[in-house]
Amino acid sequence: MALAIIFLILVVGSVVFHLLNPWHATEAASNWGTIDQTLFLTLVITGVFFVAISLFIVLALLRYRHRDGIRAHYEPENRRLEWWLIGITTLGIVGLLAPGLVIYNRFVQVPEDAYEVEAVGQQWQWAFRFPGEDGALGTSGIEWISAGNPLGVNPGDPAGQDDVIVSGNAVHLPSGRPVKMLLRSKDVLHNFYIPQLRAKMDMVPGLVSHFWFTPTRAGRFEILCAEFCGVGHYNMRGRLQVEAPEVFERWLSEQPTFATLQLEQQGRAVDPQVERGRALAQRHGCVACHSQDGGQSLGPGWFGLYGSTVTLSDGGTLTADDAYLRKSILDPSAQVVQGYAAVMTPYDLDDASLDALLALIRSLGAPAAAERDLASGRQLAQSLGCLGCHSTDGSASTGPGWRGLLGRREMLSDGTEVVVDEAYLRRSILEPNAQLVSGYPPMMPAYDLDESQLNALIAFIGAQRGGS
Repeated sequence: MALAIIFLILVVGSVVFHLLNPWHATEAASNWGTIDQTLFLTLVITGVFFVAISLFIVLALLRYRHRDGIRAHYEPENRRLEWWLIGITTLGIVGLLAPGLVIYNRFVQVPEDAYEVEAVGQQWQWAFRFPGEDGALGTSGIEWISAGNPLGVNPGDPAGQDDVIVSGNAVHLPSGRPVKMLLRSKDVLHNFYIPQLRAKMDMVPGLVSHFWFTPTRAGRFEILCAEFCGVGHYNMRGRLQVEAPEVFERWLSEQPTFATLQLEQQGRAVDPQVERGRALAQRHGCVACHSQDGGQSLGPGWFGLYGSTVTLSDGGTLTADDAYLRKSILDPSAQVVQGYAAVMTPYDLDDASLDALLALIRSLGAPAAAERDLASGRQLAQSLGCLGCHSTDGSASTGPGWRGLLGRREMLSDGTEVVVDEAYLRRSILEPNAQLVSGYPPMMPAYDLDESQLNALIAFIGAQRGGS
């Protein structure tokens, strides 16, 4: 009896929880709303079977429980029941499989007017390629991949010269236009997945897979890798910005073409050691966790790192010189920079490879004083956790956003108004509750920073202009 009651509570509780729970999928941002319908049908079919089987167990426990003096009736087979079970099971399986196969067939049947875009996966980063003015993508292959041509575009194909190259995890697309995604992988199995667009497909080394979708809603959506691809898999994230066609065209016109990048490579004095280091950084996936342009990253950025003073997790400081960098590659957990997790794996590299990587990091270091302050401020903001509460892109955040903050007028919690200048920022860092901006809770701790750290952090905040 007790077991029957437990099963009954389980069934009723599951159904009620499903009907009343507040967690549901976000609205589809593409034409693939039918995928939601297919998933709902799957849920209904499996739900009906779950309820029916559970209630049958309850019935069996109550009706056929042991009673003294009563023996079970021996019935070796029941053909009628068997045929009923076969028929119901067959209908259930068809109901589960058929809609998915129909949708998948549409998923890969691309409209003739679809706009082709190529996404390339590599541990643990994304890159993208758009057709140029000729409207066609050039050919590509692994034989042409190099540090200066990471996507392997065929330099001898005229159609590839005007291809637009986006070497980063952020990409833009126009709304309302069918898009055919061509998918390539440079190393291992990846999966290109945009949850809000209900779009995903495996990326297999040596093959070009594809699917299509039409973005129907403007906004920013996350790109994920949905196939385990190594220790940095969790950090293989990107960002898709869907926007009006005219805004997209303006963004696209600002991106470099393959021909432009090749000319820059030829016009630049190339240091073979630095280029070897760049190739090593690509091959080992270093660039997925260490930015080279001063942007935010999982690990300490390499821009301006060499020769700078870094604060370690134990509170000590040291200079990022050859000895420190070498040790950080061979034994990364020995001296972890403050604010970063000890997630990097050791690399068993020979001296020649280490020298090449150090040459690359050195080439990104020793910036001008203003750039050095900016890089140090960015690193401080990351290591102190400032960016967890203060956005830099204008989005809502726990604390006042930094975009366009310097020079802005703010209303304080006591009703007075203040112009945000360097003096105000300095006091807000050292005494965050002294002049609290209205509408924000007094939850920021005080930071005991020296003068150089304050200057660097304020320089970084000031660089977040409203138009950036």
